[in-house]
Amino acid sequence: MSLAASQSLHSPADTDARALEVLSRVWGYGAFRDVQADIVRTVVEGDNALVLMPTGGGKSLCYQVPSLLRPGTGIVVSPLIALMKDQVDALRQLGVRAAFLNSTLPPEGVREVEAALLGGALDLLYVAPERLLLGRTLELLARSPVALFAIDEAHCVSQWGHDFRPEYGQLGVLPARFPDIPRVALTATADDRTRADILRVLELRGAAQFISSFDRPNIQYRVANKEGPKTQLLDFIHAEHRGDAGIVYCLSRKSVEQTAQWLVTQGIDAVPYHAGLSPRERNHAQERFLNDEGVVVVATVAFGMGIDKPNVRFVAHLDLPKSMEGYYQETGRAGRDGLPSTAWMVYGLADVVNVKRMLSQSDAPEEVKRVEAAKLDALLTYCEASGCRRNLLLAYFGEQRDEPCGNCDICLNPPRVRDATREAQMALSAAIRTGNRFGAAHLTDVLLGEPTEKVVGMGHHLLPTFGVGKGHDEKMWRGLIRQLVSLGHLAAGEHHGLSATGKSRALLKGEITLTLREDSLLPREHVRKRDRDASRSGRAPVDAQDTPLFEALRAWRLQLARQKAVPPYAIFSDATLKAICELRPSSGATLGTVSGVGQRKLAEYGEDVLEIVREHSSGERGAPRPALPAERGARENSAVLGLLRGGREGTASVREPARPVWAEPPRPVPAADPNEGVAHPEIAEALRELRRELCRETGHSAFVIFPNATLEALALACPRSLDELQGLPGMGPKRIENYGERIVDAVRAALGD
Repeated sequence: MSLAASQSLHSPADTDARALEVLSRVWGYGAFRDVQADIVRTVVEGDNALVLMPTGGGKSLCYQVPSLLRPGTGIVVSPLIALMKDQVDALRQLGVRAAFLNSTLPPEGVREVEAALLGGALDLLYVAPERLLLGRTLELLARSPVALFAIDEAHCVSQWGHDFRPEYGQLGVLPARFPDIPRVALTATADDRTRADILRVLELRGAAQFISSFDRPNIQYRVANKEGPKTQLLDFIHAEHRGDAGIVYCLSRKSVEQTAQWLVTQGIDAVPYHAGLSPRERNHAQERFLNDEGVVVVATVAFGMGIDKPNVRFVAHLDLPKSMEGYYQETGRAGRDGLPSTAWMVYGLADVVNVKRMLSQSDAPEEVKRVEAAKLDALLTYCEASGCRRNLLLAYFGEQRDEPCGNCDICLNPPRVRDATREAQMALSAAIRTGNRFGAAHLTDVLLGEPTEKVVGMGHHLLPTFGVGKGHDEKMWRGLIRQLVSLGHLAAGEHHGLSATGKSRALLKGEITLTLREDSLLPREHVRKRDRDASRSGRAPVDAQDTPLFEALRAWRLQLARQKAVPPYAIFSDATLKAICELRPSSGATLGTVSGVGQRKLAEYGEDVLEIVREHSSGERGAPRPALPAERGARENSAVLGLLRGGREGTASVREPARPVWAEPPRPVPAADPNEGVAHPEIAEALRELRRELCRETGHSAFVIFPNATLEALALACPRSLDELQGLPGMGPKRIENYGERIVDAVRAALGD
């Protein structure tokens, strides 16, 4: 039974209050962000909606909260089946009854999910579009209580989108077969043409449209000239993101594998990911990236959609993306938790030439090629910008802002610009006089007056343009030629040859001037220094004084996540850990006020978190505890649905949240000797031995079994029954259930009872 027990109507104010209560209790958030509350209200009341919200803006809550408030199960259409399990695991950590239905399930797993859906025992069900479109699935949904349909990554319905999926184009079956069930389409990127397709295919004309700001202020945007890309990347990681999780995008599979292997040899924990790897290799890379800390995945654009990992601290591009939509979507995978992150890219002339040549040689219809060419030109304008990059990016999506952002490389270190009309005329003249068929290297040699074998052999040393550019160096000319190609004054031919375009005539005649960035004149070491300066201070997730506590909490989170076989962020996000470090709560009541700490997580993890905070707030700065070996492996869907059978840890329904550990005040701890107030040493030793046994049996670390503070309290209290364990510091219901009898037996044995 869903949280909404009846079909009775509620006033908007009542709906808002109910939604806020669920948000606070389940997710631990005190308020909705931006337009989330309006979206939730719209969907809860049964209306359709189109949601455009940046990655990390909280799209998921816009359908997850309504799914808990409306009768029935929320059906979420998601394009990547490999990530459904992680999404479901994260929800189950919150006490939400969630499952997935896709081709990875065995027949018995499918039957179990279907039975749960028919019985109204699920809050959310994630479905791959291919599975949804099966006649069997559509008939199943027609017989089931459905709360809503959420179409995630909705830009996939459009052939104009950057990631078109044919199956998404068939989702018009939903309004046809389920006209009375609300539909909410969600995406982070959609231009006007893509948005029109979403409205048409999903029959959302007239639906409320919620368009949030596309700005991601926590992301610092940086673009540099490509010189030694792998070395540049390594310098960037070492200088700013050592030990952080990141994504590195490369254009080809070969480049992915070579870059990943090279990073490993340089001491970076990196894994490759591309469509040419076996499913086992891809799954391994994805599992490591999601479940371990500080892993860098080197990938083609096949990787990333649906990735919910919130603490990706950087996204790097070693090759030019194909469009602004793709670039925005890919860079948006950084910093979903709102903490400082970096979108870093290097590109060069070869990137521009290759992408333009591939587009011109494409078999796509001319209309499609014109649209794609316009998208590429917008991206190149962004790369060659001399003004605020963020404002250019936002303007592409129709969001105008005049003030510079102060958090991109251009704002932090404004480049010098100058009139480059004369030099541009020299380069264009060299291209024309050599026959519009030679590449940048040859044109540079002609301009510099280099009598190479090829230049002399072609007779180009006799041209008037030979040597006219001796006043500049090779780097300047290659940078200028790159910008001329980017701006459309030179075009790339089939064999990398460059030819002057019709657009260049006005420039050659002096009818227009050309102002370009002068950064190509800077020596490489100077550029490196500027890149480092651009990062400035404050890019770390936490302040220096909070780093030991932050790392200790991350170590505890990783260990616990491996025990539970869930991603670390399913325990707590980095943003929540940062808030804990800043607040340093000393009680459960205070910890419960931290954003991201809901009732379920407070009851389950509160004791351990407070113990770690106490250790680091009292001056103890021990090294982070070592993580246990990973206990991975795909669990069958029966484990995902363990909550339906009961009896498993962490499976309580959100409808009946567990009573918090902090609901009752702790009772006074009796001393072993009222005169001395010290613990019995024999009991303390017995408890240490018991803890060592439990560590060996469970694979858990000592502080997870019970921390030293709890051990001391037990040795003071000398509990001889389970009742006497109640209220002792650190002895919450779960520890008493798991270890209580063993503790009592150890105490009795030590006392000779």
